[in-house]
Amino acid sequence: MSEFSHFTPDGKSRMVDVGDKPTTVRMARASGRVTMQPSTLQLIQSGSAAKGDVLGVARLAGIMAAKKTDGLIPLCHSLPLSSCEIDFEFVEPNALRIEATVKTIAQTGVEMEALTAVSIAALTVYDMCKAVDRAMEVHSIQLEEKLGGKSGHFLRGS
Repeated sequence: MSEFSHFTPDGKSRMVDVGDKPTTVRMARASGRVTMQPSTLQLIQSGSAAKGDVLGVARLAGIMAAKKTDGLIPLCHSLPLSSCEIDFEFVEPNALRIEATVKTIAQTGVEMEALTAVSIAALTVYDMCKAVDRAMEVHSIQLEEKLGGKSGHFLRGS
């Protein structure tokens, strides 16, 4: 089990000690999708959903979630985020793509913050639109890119 940093050699969970790691610029970018009926996507695009500005509320929820990741995911470090951006793209007649980019200057990375931001933004879209489309699907949440730290640069697909 020692290849997993969150476990001791004898298999007990632990918070990784990052105290001796250098402070560097860190960035992580994650994405996900919400698929839905085309009519639901049209409601979101037009801003006429019954609960209001779906994307504005989802953006705020994603940012707030990124800031609270350490309280949601066990063993995650508390990090001072320097920025969190959430972008939306209508990619198909029935799909919304969500992308979060999170940055910090710290001793550990912000992958979990970016993934959490996307997840909560997607769930907020679902919550705000579930009255008209309970068959929506949240899926394909994944890390797209990360910079900084010992492991260097990761870019999905390269």
